[in-house]
Amino acid sequence: MTTTLFGYWRSSAAYRLRIALNLKGATYDQVAVNLKEGEQGGADWLSIQPQGLVPVLEHDGARLLQSPAILEWIDETWPEPRFLPRDPVERCRARGWASIIGCDIHPLQNLRVLKTVAGDLGQGPDGMKAWAQRWMSSGLDALETLVEAAPRTGSYLGGQTPGLADIYLVPQLYNARRWGLEVAAWPALEAADAACQALPAFQDALPENQPDADG
Repeated sequence: MTTTLFGYWRSSAAYRLRIALNLKGATYDQVAVNLKEGEQGGADWLSIQPQGLVPVLEHDGARLLQSPAILEWIDETWPEPRFLPRDPVERCRARGWASIIGCDIHPLQNLRVLKTVAGDLGQGPDGMKAWAQRWMSSGLDALETLVEAAPRTGSYLGGQTPGLADIYLVPQLYNARRWGLEVAAWPALEAADAACQALPAFQDALPENQPDADG
């Protein structure tokens, strides 16, 4: 059986899947879909992913779409280490924290949205940056408040080991820095990010460490 990740080095969603696969110790190949050059809008890619989005994970001939669903599949396919706590309340909390990023922050700073803000809505590069910073900041403010208030043991959002929320957090803080935000404004999130970044699974998943990275 072979596993192939179709993605782009700077795609947050593809970044999540790289982290997840690395944490599980799974072996996978990568195929780049160049978002910068618009390859995602070509007929070949649209025949695979009709939305024109990445990532897609192909496993033993089956093509899986949408990173939240693929993350569930990864966690079910390789049960250890677990991405979600066994306690139902803690499990719901982890999913909620991940959803703040996956549902409320990331979609608003997706490349196609930012291009619409800059181009179709006439806001230009400065407006695009202000938009991205606005929605990242408000979402991360809320997440920081929740994390600070929650009972936690360990360095990660997942506790003693990285979990689902950490898999979402690290790519999001990478993007926050890229868009000029000072992540020191969120000390609990920054600390969890630093703990994750010390692990090889996260280091190997860094955008700059991918074969299609263009600097």
